[in-house]
Amino acid sequence: MVKETKTRNTKRSPDVVARDYTINLHKRLHGCVFKKKAARAVRAIKKFAQVNMKTQDVRIDSKLNKFIWSKGVRNVPYRVRVRLSRKRNDDEDAKEKLYTLVQHVQVASFKGLQNDNVDE
Repeated sequence: MVKETKTRNTKRSPDVVARDYTINLHKRLHGCVFKKKAARAVRAIKKFAQVNMKTQDVRIDSKLNKFIWSKGVRNVPYRVRVRLSRKRNDDEDAKEKLYTLVQHVQVASFKGLQNDNVDE
């Protein structure tokens, strides 16, 4: 009796894609020194984008940066809704051909939100 070999699903995700995510910063910054909270929140968002979009080049929008720092270095918002957009890199001397742009999405409440694909 020969064992059946399963074929893996080899579909690749499209190069250019945009998705909305809710990031819980509170659990990522728990136990962090007060004076490093906002800077570490920016780093946590970058790491989240790298893992989910599979690109090393992550760029944070200035409005998102202002939102994170809006209540000061210590009192970072507990959650943030972001749009991760994977785009093509047009630079000739770029190391990677794709990069991720992280933008802030304003919401009234975080209740019941899911990760959504966005048509741009």
